[in-house]
Amino acid sequence: MSDLPRKAVTRTAKLAALPLGFAGRATWGLGKRIGGRSAELVAREVQQRTADQLFKTLGELKGGAMKLGQALSVFESALPEEVAGPYRAALTKLQEAAPPLPAHTVHGVLAERIGEDWREYFLEFEDKPSAAASIGQVHRGVWHDGREVAVKVQYPGAGEALLSDLTQLSRFARLLGPLIPGMDIKPLIKEMRDRVSEELDYELEAQAQRVHATEFADDPDVVIPGVVHQSDQVLVTEWMDGIPLADVIADGTAEQRDRAGQLLARFLFSGPARTGLLHADPHPGNFRLLPEEEGASAGAWRLGVLDFGTVDRLPGGLPGTIGESLRMTLEGDAAAVYGLLREEGFVKESIELEPDEVLDYLLPIIEPAQVEEFAFSRGWLRDQAARIADPRSPAHQLGRQLNLPPSYLLIHRVTLSTIGVLCQLGAAVRLRDELEAWLPGFVAETEEPEPVAEGGA
Repeated sequence: MSDLPRKAVTRTAKLAALPLGFAGRATWGLGKRIGGRSAELVAREVQQRTADQLFKTLGELKGGAMKLGQALSVFESALPEEVAGPYRAALTKLQEAAPPLPAHTVHGVLAERIGEDWREYFLEFEDKPSAAASIGQVHRGVWHDGREVAVKVQYPGAGEALLSDLTQLSRFARLLGPLIPGMDIKPLIKEMRDRVSEELDYELEAQAQRVHATEFADDPDVVIPGVVHQSDQVLVTEWMDGIPLADVIADGTAEQRDRAGQLLARFLFSGPARTGLLHADPHPGNFRLLPEEEGASAGAWRLGVLDFGTVDRLPGGLPGTIGESLRMTLEGDAAAVYGLLREEGFVKESIELEPDEVLDYLLPIIEPAQVEEFAFSRGWLRDQAARIADPRSPAHQLGRQLNLPPSYLLIHRVTLSTIGVLCQLGAAVRLRDELEAWLPGFVAETEEPEPVAEGGA
């Protein structure tokens, strides 16, 4: 591949081949079974071929197609294990790698956006990209002042490709749905489309990263690289080494998994409280596990956070409604929870539900907040997904009647994605500690004591 495929007809044809390929493999599988091979063996071959085609198509197209693949990959924990296996390796590849742009294209973007003398800004610049994502790829270099840097270069035509892909993929949402039982893919695609313009704007990304880097500058647990230089389609930030979270998921120690999970939860809830911004792209490719600082206690791994292209702006932090409803659910106050959900639009005015049934629906989902420490696992997530996806389940019937207000869409997706990563890690996390420290409304406000009247006891 020599460049980002930009012609709408070319990209549409590639995407259109996905459902045709799915159907073709199903027919092939049926023929194999008629021929006497076991259904289980054939099914695994079909799944593997499907995963291979999905990765190949999404990875080659980059753009919105690859972005959807990255979003889907963090939910693979919810898939039945016999299906998850073949998809896991293929989808996880999308988090760290994709076919690169050729060096001459990258040089052309740098010359156009930084200047014909762009090489004078660098002591070193590696032509081979160190990572490739949905709208750009990252090159390692050394800035003219000696700092190691990451140079993110946006793919030419990325904006047009993103919009085209996401429009086309929305037509295939029903076919992609089985990848994530219990989740409607179409709103996910629509939300991604709504965020395209922000993510393409590297100036907005640089602003968001600077805010985080300043706030977390002296933090012992979270590390944010500083912004070195920014121009249209090029963003230069400090380089960050460390263990990619995907590697920790694959073969990290129990200590690394637990520490990464705890810090991931801490960043999810503390970020909005400290910066007024929610990092809204929590797939494993955007995190690193860094060794402890010199002089720190043994095992004090830190969490490195990358890519601030997608953020939700929350000036007051996460909405207090989330913490209040969580607290009331844990207290078993069905009427109060139901009232709050109706007030915020989670239950539409035209819908009437039984408060106790709503409580029963919520309690299993918030199990991690009920205990001092919760062991996240793929099995737990699969159980939750199956409970909500099974049409015969009361949870499924009730869930279909709930509504997600637009202002909560991104928060909801980020929370679900983070839980997916925690389950991939298999981390034991003291989630309640983070909720009490950072989530508005989770801890009930203490009532002010009544003033004692003059002369009273």
